[in-house]
Amino acid sequence: MQIVRKLLDQQGIDKTIVNRSRETPFDIAEKNGHRGIASILEEHGVLSAKSMKPTTKTANRELKQTVSDIKHGVHNQLETTRLTRKRVQGIAKRLNKMHTEGLNNAINSTTVVAVLIATVAFAAIFQLPGQFVDNPDNLAPGQSAGEAKIAPKPEFMIFIIFDSIALFISLAVVVVQTSIVVIERKAKKQLMSVINKLMWLACVLISVAFLALSYVVVGDDEKWLALSVTVIGTIIMVTTIGTMGYWVIVQRIETSKLRRSLTSRSRSESMSFMEESEILENDFKKLYAI
Repeated sequence: MQIVRKLLDQQGIDKTIVNRSRETPFDIAEKNGHRGIASILEEHGVLSAKSMKPTTKTANRELKQTVSDIKHGVHNQLETTRLTRKRVQGIAKRLNKMHTEGLNNAINSTTVVAVLIATVAFAAIFQLPGQFVDNPDNLAPGQSAGEAKIAPKPEFMIFIIFDSIALFISLAVVVVQTSIVVIERKAKKQLMSVINKLMWLACVLISVAFLALSYVVVGDDEKWLALSVTVIGTIIMVTTIGTMGYWVIVQRIETSKLRRSLTSRSRSESMSFMEESEILENDFKKLYAI
């Protein structure tokens, strides 16, 4: 019995071990009639196999329940992710449709504006103030029949140069818009970006042509009117073009930051969902400049 006590006092001893007959040391002592050893084993927590079975069954049942709960939780999480991804894809399709419609409207508007600027620039060259020299008998020295009476003035030279450039830029935009059909949205945005910059330039040139001609119309005595118009027009055009340029630069910076952040991340499933959400958040804007 002393040997049994010494063995039971050892640390790390397994008190739930069973043999091939599914008997514990307590069961063997009881079967062989060693009551004293059985009581010592019972004092040290060595139980019979029958008393251990409910605990084992309970542990197995709890383990199965835990595994089942984990399985259901994972299934629910996967189902929620699938439904969320489906909703995100639906939102992406609607956003792509909205962007496509917006680009098509921008293309149509740009074509109309280009035709309008070309028409105004073309008509302005042939409807000058002071008209033209049409009487061959009353020609001033150095003039020729059909020449504009304001042709020698520097203001007219500025006008005709800038007006002509605006005319040909607008015609070039009209030719491109009516000749090229772009299907892919990214290529369409790139085309519109270039065309819009050309239209900005055409608007600036036609504005300079108008301001130059205003100095001829008001004359030398009322030149303050032309100066006032120049100041007002410059403020409006610089503010407008500057604001549009600011929007373009800010949008390019945000897009560049988003691309760098996406490329630096891993391509796991969870990161893939986060990337889609951030792309949608970046694309869903009420206003952006091409």
